[in-house]
Amino acid sequence: MGMNETLKAISDPVRRNILSMLKEGRKSAGEIGEQFNLTGATVSYHLSKLKGAGLIAEQKYKNFIYYEINTSVFEDVLSWIYMLGGDK
Repeated sequence: MGMNETLKAISDPVRRNILSMLKEGRKSAGEIGEQFNLTGATVSYHLSKLKGAGLIAEQKYKNFIYYEINTSVFEDVLSWIYMLGGDK
């Protein structure tokens, strides 16, 4: 995934809240949606953006979809930011 997609995905406060929730462990789409005063379609849209940026992964189990955070993308972003502040 590209850096632009990652930064755009984390620029939205709802998506950052979703990522904070997933830091505690995997959650179903329903569990995530319960935490917001948004329609199911809007929550799905935000999950889709996070997934498209590689920030979360989904896993299907029976009739549910569970989401988990993908920390390797954050490591790439942090490495890039750290490189900017490196020796001149």
